[in-house]
Amino acid sequence: MADGNGGTTNTAPTLNALVQYTKDFSFENPNAPRSLGPQAKPPQISIQVNVNARQVAPTDYEVELLLEGSAGEGADTLFKFELNYAGLFRVANIPQNDVHPVVMIECPRLLFPFARQIIAEAVRGGGFPPLYIDPIDFATLYRRRMEETAAKPDAPAAPT
Repeated sequence: MADGNGGTTNTAPTLNALVQYTKDFSFENPNAPRSLGPQAKPPQISIQVNVNARQVAPTDYEVELLLEGSAGEGADTLFKFELNYAGLFRVANIPQNDVHPVVMIECPRLLFPFARQIIAEAVRGGGFPPLYIDPIDFATLYRRRMEETAAKPDAPAAPT
């Protein structure tokens, strides 16, 4: 489309990752060196995932991918980790009613491989084989969260 000065204006939908960063990270190996020896049975691995987003400018959103996990339980805990990995994203030319799903699905999808690598390297550095978290279906997580929100009669509307 011409802009009147002989140039063109871009109206294509865009999503740009402006910057990515670790906001907070913790790795614990509470039972070392005992936990580094042979184990009688494979540890129970638990992982929780959460996504938060906030608008920081008219077209910019900070998206946080929170990953918490552990291997083993109680006195048999091998390791624990908590990672808050975030990014600043610019959204342009996307219809307003589509911005929330884009921010809550596509942005964490772009952050995930980097967060996954940070965790794998930390676990390896703790003396264990690297933990490669399986890919996460952020679209399914988003749908579940929206269904849970809709099921609560006093729940606030989804943020934009």
